[in-house]
Amino acid sequence: MIELPPSAQSPMSLGNAAKSDMRTQFGALCYRLVSGKPQVLLITSRTRGRWIIPKGWPVEGLTPAQSAEREAWEEAGVKGRINSVCLGMYSYNKEIAPGDFLPCMVAVFPLKVKTIAEQFPEVSERRRKWYSLPKAARKSDGAELGNIISHFDPRMFR
Repeated sequence: MIELPPSAQSPMSLGNAAKSDMRTQFGALCYRLVSGKPQVLLITSRTRGRWIIPKGWPVEGLTPAQSAEREAWEEAGVKGRINSVCLGMYSYNKEIAPGDFLPCMVAVFPLKVKTIAEQFPEVSERRRKWYSLPKAARKSDGAELGNIISHFDPRMFR
């Protein structure tokens, strides 16, 4: 289990904290097996259309993995089995206003996809696409996330 720093809070609770403080988010590496080969689901970011994984702020009352699972539903329209083992962490700068960024650290949890919905909360805001592990690693935004994807082994989570 990951021990979360005090900065693991939503931007709505930033108060007078410096915008340069690191914030924690939770992400889901959504995967499936097709003919025994793993595929990863990437979605586009809302503002710049980069290929990312579903991720978001901690949700009060939910574990980090459960928060990631909720984001997978809201942003990608998938449901499945989340695992509480953190695959790794990556950093990125979240644009909170044009030209204004907030540094974030994302803890990534594997989610084996069981169902894919046609309608979900952010269906009109994002695209989604399945990729092989190598292609998902290349397409994803940022080397750190790409590294997590390229080293992912679903056999560890059966």
